[in-house]
Amino acid sequence: MLTIDHLYQSFGEKVLFNNISFIIGDKERIGLIGVNGTGKSSLLKAIAGVEKPEKGHIKTPGDYHIEYLPQEVTLDPSLSVIEQIYYGDSEIMTLMRRYEHALIALQNDPNNATAQTTLLKRQQEMDEMDAWEANTQAKTILTKLGITDFHKPITQLSGGQKKRIAIAKALIQPADLLILDEPTNHLDNMTVQWLEHYLQHYSGSLLLVTHDRYFLNRVTSRIFELDNGQLYTYEGNYEIFLEKKAEREALEIQNETKHQNTLRRELEWLKRGAKARSTKQKARKDRIADLQKKTFNTDSQQVTFQTGSSRLGKKVIEMTDISKAYNDNVLLKDFSELIIPYDRIGIIGPNGSGKTTLLNMMAQRVQPDSGSIDIGSTVKIGYYTQGEEELDGDQRIIDYIKDVAEVIHTSEGTVITAEQMLERFLFSRAQQWTYIRRLSGGERRRLYLLKILMHEPNVLFLDEPTNDLDTQTLSVLEHYLEHFPGVVITVSHDRYFLDRVIDRLIIFKDNGQITRFIGTYSAYVETQSNDEIKTSTKIETSSNDTTKEPVRRKKSKTKLSYHEQKEWDVIEDDITALEETIDQLQSDINEAGSDAEKAQELFQMQQEAEQQLEDKMTRWEELSLLVEALKREG
Repeated sequence: MLTIDHLYQSFGEKVLFNNISFIIGDKERIGLIGVNGTGKSSLLKAIAGVEKPEKGHIKTPGDYHIEYLPQEVTLDPSLSVIEQIYYGDSEIMTLMRRYEHALIALQNDPNNATAQTTLLKRQQEMDEMDAWEANTQAKTILTKLGITDFHKPITQLSGGQKKRIAIAKALIQPADLLILDEPTNHLDNMTVQWLEHYLQHYSGSLLLVTHDRYFLNRVTSRIFELDNGQLYTYEGNYEIFLEKKAEREALEIQNETKHQNTLRRELEWLKRGAKARSTKQKARKDRIADLQKKTFNTDSQQVTFQTGSSRLGKKVIEMTDISKAYNDNVLLKDFSELIIPYDRIGIIGPNGSGKTTLLNMMAQRVQPDSGSIDIGSTVKIGYYTQGEEELDGDQRIIDYIKDVAEVIHTSEGTVITAEQMLERFLFSRAQQWTYIRRLSGGERRRLYLLKILMHEPNVLFLDEPTNDLDTQTLSVLEHYLEHFPGVVITVSHDRYFLDRVIDRLIIFKDNGQITRFIGTYSAYVETQSNDEIKTSTKIETSSNDTTKEPVRRKKSKTKLSYHEQKEWDVIEDDITALEETIDQLQSDINEAGSDAEKAQELFQMQQEAEQQLEDKMTRWEELSLLVEALKREG
């Protein structure tokens, strides 16, 4: 097993991990999570031996092997695909390299007797080491990851192909611990699902960082959380982690309340001038000093999105018979689509099929070869792209945001300053005056996202937004998008994000064909069998066939039903009553003081009331949207 003992690492004035210790045993499945900039990648690099920590020790047995996949991959440009895959000094990897070289030599000169003899010798060695299964597995992994030309030089591969090679390289090597830093980035949905299934049966231990919460939930059985320099461990997957973290934070608050009550009583005791021997008096004062120094982590970092958006008229975007091709690669042909207010659209498909190109055409960054794109006069597009903007490292964080706007206006009519918005994005007032170059990659992406929203757009284009944002930021972004009073169109491979955000899909195929689906991503997956989409009333046929009818939306209701109307009449009163109940319960909890049993009972009642309030608010939202829709149609 691997033992971490009192590991310490800082970045400038920020402590990334403060004397943390833990053990990774045999066949562990660990997910590492935390807000961007907390030090997740630094911890992985320290364990992998890529970077040496300031303090602490990492202990492993002598024959313990760690395989590490970084976010940014580096491959040897002088090697071919198969040579890159079969790297390392292990006996089986060395043999497979020799076998592949002998195979290539014979293919290049089939009549060469020496080449024939060498290949026969290598085949015999493969038999003796029982290496054929490993060889087959390696090529299967490559094929599943979309790599079929095993002897292609690394220099001829695209960035996405290099990432897949690096993943295959990490999976194929025999390892006691496999460390993966964001392995799902830049993989399409089907490949992510294959990788998820493969890792569920991986023979060694796993330690991974990923933003894909379905992936995290299904692959891991233990969660490490880095938070303010501390490491918290949770037994269970991501779903169980969420439950246990809520319990931990509630306990921190409860402990702080008890601590404050104890401190208050101690101070009152001293102020009353109670008689005691001087030694006891000094001990009491020392105890109070210790109590005053003690802190609790009750200020849980939260990203808060609250922005307004410019008014959006009825006309948004209309595409008519657009076509686009690069050389012989046809991405779209006679494609038509109508984007209307409040649309929530996900765009999915294999890498290179044209998803980002479609976004770029709607954003008028790329022109179609033919056809027209008509954009409404009130449309104000905010476009979050895949790492397009290179932030100036010599610019201060606050100046970067103020270049866009000093303030923004919320939908409630209030004003929020740039400083306040940065604080909501976890950039403290002190940090706002530091230089961008001191930020981690994830923190830069969070800052870039804030810049997009500071423009107060009413149409959001999101191109793979989940690649570089942590799970906490994603969760709040999803909540924000649910209430965003405009149009959201996103290209994403993140299944959880798609399920939370979109209500219909545009699906790109390998051959340039496009289909549509009304519903969530998970609902779409359920309609597939053997990579074929079953006939379904939810699936709209491709607009490439212009003889077919356009997408028809379900006929709107003309009025609320009897039960809906009764519910609508009283729902706001119900919400008010629940809010008052929660406030009263909070007062009762505060008064409970050190009575832990009573406080726990009241806390449970408060949790139940808050869940009822959440359900009521969700229902109020549904009904209010329906009422507004009826008013517009009336």
